[in-house]
Amino acid sequence: RLSRRPPVLELRRLSSRDPGFEAQLSALLAFEGAQDESVDRDVAAILLDVQRRGDEALVDYTRRFDRWSPASPAELEVSAAACAEALGRIGAAEREALETAASRIRDFHAHQHLRGWRIEEDDATMLGQQVTPLDRVGLYVPGGKAAYPSSVLMNAVAAKVAGVPELVLVVPTPDGIANDHVLAAASLAGVDRVFRVGGAQAIGALAFGTGTIPPVDKIVGPGNAYVAAAKRRVFGRVGIDMVAGPSEILIVADASANPEWVAMDLFSQAEHDEIAQSILLTPEPAIADRVLAAMEKAIASLPRRAIVEASLANRGAIVVVRDLDEACAIANRIAPEHLELAVADPEALLPKIRHAGAIFLGHFSSESLGDYCAGPNHVLPTSRTARFSSPLGVYDFQKRSSLIRVSREGAARLGVTATRLARAEGLEAHARSAELRGEEPA
Repeated sequence: RLSRRPPVLELRRLSSRDPGFEAQLSALLAFEGAQDESVDRDVAAILLDVQRRGDEALVDYTRRFDRWSPASPAELEVSAAACAEALGRIGAAEREALETAASRIRDFHAHQHLRGWRIEEDDATMLGQQVTPLDRVGLYVPGGKAAYPSSVLMNAVAAKVAGVPELVLVVPTPDGIANDHVLAAASLAGVDRVFRVGGAQAIGALAFGTGTIPPVDKIVGPGNAYVAAAKRRVFGRVGIDMVAGPSEILIVADASANPEWVAMDLFSQAEHDEIAQSILLTPEPAIADRVLAAMEKAIASLPRRAIVEASLANRGAIVVVRDLDEACAIANRIAPEHLELAVADPEALLPKIRHAGAIFLGHFSSESLGDYCAGPNHVLPTSRTARFSSPLGVYDFQKRSSLIRVSREGAARLGVTATRLARAEGLEAHARSAELRGEEPA
C-alpha cells in the first residue's frame, strides 16, 4: 500500500456539495476588523498632540518613531529639485517602468473625467451640474517595511487628472533615509510638496495643518493600523478615500486554466501579509489538485514563504464548486478586491458578476499587472465593500455642485408645488418664500 505524503501547505479544501459548506464559507469570510482599543487610544493622543503643538509634535514623533532628528520642521520637506534628482538617480530600466506605468494610468483615468452639464426648460429655467476639483489633497505613502512607488502613481496621477491644483505627499523615512523610487514617482506624477513624516502624526498634520504642512481637504492612501485609525478619527473634518482591509484575490478557474499561473497568482496576494486572503473556485477537482501541487512545488522558491504559508493557513482555500454559475454566485457573495476569471470564455461570465473591485478576464490577465501598470487604479474596495464601493478614480477628487436658475415663470409654476409640500411639513417660512416669488411684483 502506498503511503501518502503529507501536504506541504496548510490550506483548506472545501466542496460546495458538503452539508456544512455554508458554515465553512461564512467562517472563511469572517474577518475581525474591529479597531484595537489600545491603538485607538494612542492615535487619539497623537492627533490631539499634533493639533495642539503642530510642528513641534511632528519633530518629536519623527525622532521617536523614525529614528532621526530633524534640525527644524523645515527639514521635514523634500524639495521638488530633490525629487527630480532621485528620478535621475534610479536605474534606466526602473525609470522606464515608472514612466510607462504613469502614462498608462494617466490615459486610463482621463476617460473618467466628470464634466458639468445643463438642461434648459421651456420657460428658461436652467438645471445642471458643475464639477470642480478638490483644492488640496493629502497622499499618505507607507514607508516602514517597504517602499511603494506604485501607490504614489495610482493616487497622485488620478488626482492630477482630476485637476487637483495642490497635492501634498507624506511618507515615513526610517533613519532619515528617503526612498529614491518613491521620490521619483512623486516627481513623475506631479506631486507638489513632499514631507518626510509618517504614522498617525502625518494624518493629523494633513487634517489640522501645522506651520510647515498645510491642511488638506481629503486624505488618500494606504497605511498601517495607526494610519487607518487616524483616518477614521479625522473623517468629517476632511474626506478620506477608504479604510482598507487586508488584500484579497479570488480566482475562478476551469479546465483550461494553467495550474502554475493560478498558483502564483494566489501567492501574489498571500505574500502581502498574514491576513491577506487567496481563494480558488473551480468546478474541476483535477484543476484543484494540480493547482495545489503547483503551489507545493513553488512555495520553497518564495522569499516571503513564511508570510505566504501563514496567509494561506489563516484565510486561504481551494473550493470545488458544482459549475461556473455557482462559482459566480459565490464570487458575488465574497465581493473580492481582485477577481480573476481564468476560464476559456470569461466574457460569458462577466454579466453574472455584480460585486468585485477589479475583474481580470482571461488567462493572461494577471492581478499583478493591475497592481502596477495595466492602467486602472489598484486602490480597490476590500472586506466585501465591493458590494457598495468602487475603485479609486478621478471622481474621488472632484465635487459636484447642483446648478439651479429659475425664471419668473418657473418660480410661479414650481412655487405651487413647493408651497404645498412645505406646508405639509409644517414649514411656513419655506412656503411663503416660494409663494412670494410667484406673486406679481408691486
